[in-house]
Amino acid sequence: MIPCRSYILTAVIGLMSTSVAYGQDKPARLTFDVASIKSAKPGGRGGGIKALPGGQEYRAEGVPVKLIISLMYKVPMRQITGGPSWLDTDFYNIDAKADHSYDLDDLHVMFQNLLADEFKLKFHKEIKDGPVYALMVDKGGSKMKVNESAQDFKIPISGGRDGVVVGTRVPMQYFCWWLGLILQRDERPVIDQTGLDKNYDFTLSFAPDLPPNVSTENLPPGLLDRPTIFDALKQQIGLKLVAQRGPVEFYVIDHVEKPAEN
Repeated sequence: MIPCRSYILTAVIGLMSTSVAYGQDKPARLTFDVASIKSAKPGGRGGGIKALPGGQEYRAEGVPVKLIISLMYKVPMRQITGGPSWLDTDFYNIDAKADHSYDLDDLHVMFQNLLADEFKLKFHKEIKDGPVYALMVDKGGSKMKVNESAQDFKIPISGGRDGVVVGTRVPMQYFCWWLGLILQRDERPVIDQTGLDKNYDFTLSFAPDLPPNVSTENLPPGLLDRPTIFDALKQQIGLKLVAQRGPVEFYVIDHVEKPAEN
């Protein structure tokens, strides 16, 4: 499971998109067959959220609703506005099961519909011009390896040994969202302008951008001697981040309710 106590940086799940199953006359609404929703005790060890192998079950343990919204819609939490304070402070355990195996895109749509049905979530989007990072291919070309294997429901990006990040079957939409989390202190969303439309494998080693006054005593040896994320992207995988202005999408909460536990 994804460590939730540092969920801003590590809560990761699979690619978001808008795949929908179509009926003869209109799109079928994708929903889980059954779902259990319970409050999680505060101060626990934390948890995470992910699809389970097989494509039939999605599980969240000890996570706040705002984080779930962020993950399911691939929008940074700082760009989710409005709504009550409990979206950040109340934690939930959710176990949702489908009637048969679905691909990851469909499972995410199901979880979006679960938020609408059980939490009565309603929101609208506002797009404002603001500072962004554009992710582009550097002049030397991409150094990532194309991965054409079948969906395996594993987390696309995870920490490897000695803090090295390992990407497996990573689409660019997900990578941009992940980079936005890594660069959260910049408060710039990352927009894909690479033109890369496949899934990719890579390793990435960089020095973290630590908040002021954070102790460095317990960090792995040599961690702070690594390149910045900007230099690592260029040197190690052939991509670059360019600061510019662009559309910043905000999700404005219009209505949400605490669910009935079951």
